[in-house]
Amino acid sequence: MASKSSVEYYSNIKEMSPIRAIAETLMNNHLVRKVDIREAYELAKNQPGVSVTDLPMYPEFVKLHNLPADAKVINDCHGNIVGRTAKARRFYHRLSPSLKNKLESDFREAVWQMQHYPLIKAEAVLGMDKDLMLKATFVTTESDAANLFFWLLNFAPYESLKEEYEASPKLPIQDIILVAFNEWTCDDDFYNNVGAPQLALVDEKHNVMVNLGMRYFGERKKGTLTMAWTSGIRIGMAACHGGIKEIDFSTCVNPEYHKLGKRSIAFYGLSGTGKSSHTNNADNAGTLPEGFSKVVLHDDAFQIDLENKLCRVWEPTLFDKTDSRTVDHPDWKYTLALMNHTVLDVNGKLIPYGQDIRNSNGRALFDRSLLGKYVNRCAFPKALVWLMKDSILPPALKLEDKYLAIAMGAALMTQRNRAENVAEEELNKLVFEPFANPFRVYELYRDVEAFLKVADTGADFYCFNSRGYWRESDDILEPIPLNTSLTLQTAI
Repeated sequence: MASKSSVEYYSNIKEMSPIRAIAETLMNNHLVRKVDIREAYELAKNQPGVSVTDLPMYPEFVKLHNLPADAKVINDCHGNIVGRTAKARRFYHRLSPSLKNKLESDFREAVWQMQHYPLIKAEAVLGMDKDLMLKATFVTTESDAANLFFWLLNFAPYESLKEEYEASPKLPIQDIILVAFNEWTCDDDFYNNVGAPQLALVDEKHNVMVNLGMRYFGERKKGTLTMAWTSGIRIGMAACHGGIKEIDFSTCVNPEYHKLGKRSIAFYGLSGTGKSSHTNNADNAGTLPEGFSKVVLHDDAFQIDLENKLCRVWEPTLFDKTDSRTVDHPDWKYTLALMNHTVLDVNGKLIPYGQDIRNSNGRALFDRSLLGKYVNRCAFPKALVWLMKDSILPPALKLEDKYLAIAMGAALMTQRNRAENVAEEELNKLVFEPFANPFRVYELYRDVEAFLKVADTGADFYCFNSRGYWRESDDILEPIPLNTSLTLQTAI
């Protein structure tokens, strides 16, 4: 299913918000040059802050998108801010009329300033399954070409899925528009200033996201995903900031396991809670029975189709932390791009290093082939796991009552981490993050209703403690080894 242009979507054009009208007028300006992934790569290589390493870009991706055969991975290094800034968000539809007017006029002024810079745009498809596809356009300055290139890596360049997209039936959803202007600055107290003035303007009802003064790629990625998740909610699906995989026991050597058939398990958590480790692990630390088969949908973002009892993926790549990947880790061969990594000269070769040596929250875009066998849709989850950072919890807890299970998801306890731009004192605090989705911009009851429907299908719910539990105090904890949690996952 495909999204609609504004002309197709709005039967009464006066229903379009001023924010979308400003963004779309900019998008259609004849001076905004449309670029493809190949030109974006060439522009990005010459951007200040970007260095070209000697690590080859994953060859299969290079061939698929007709990039230069010798394409090398680029590394984009930022300054003060190397994580997402949630406090920079301003929600247009939650504001008073006077503050709405202020945002509209400030956005118009920012766009006027933007137009004094060379501007570029690109188009992408969000959603790899033919029954859930949205079109998105990203407009920015040439000085932000690296983020535009990363955005095309993270999603699917429009031309790569053009035929599938145009053959899809229409959804009652607008195309997504993303606007970014890094050079924006402001001393207005209405806007956030933690490290630098920033504004993430959210118009979720009209599928527009604006990033002003925000260099970090995670703002582009999650801003776009915010619109995608919300679009899925609008058509009756459940939004999932989590990973999901499907295990097929019918191929096991021991026939005793065959009766289990195929089972999907999903993990919900913030960065650093083990979401990717649980989803992507090859064999649950050797605890899965011999001969099993596995496919992975994604380790970060998907949508549960409640009507058709399926899960559908939004992205063809992974955006992963590299703090635990040493220089000889096998994952590096799947690399497409890097952000905020150390680069060292090793025998005349410029080699990127992970492990957060330069700064926290070093990130890589990896091809999904890293997962082994992957799919664009998978079965309804048989088990859902809330990954908690609450030290009073045991390593695993099964929630038998469906209302308690959903309440625990809605009251998911976790901690902030350096994937986010927050004050130092915020990092150790326990916080509620409903369903581990800090990108939710719609009413919480919609998630509650959606996950209750999942529970009604017979899915089981669990909490995993991904931090540790009390030994002597909340500061002196008994760690829970990842292998222990993976073994519990297999048992589930």
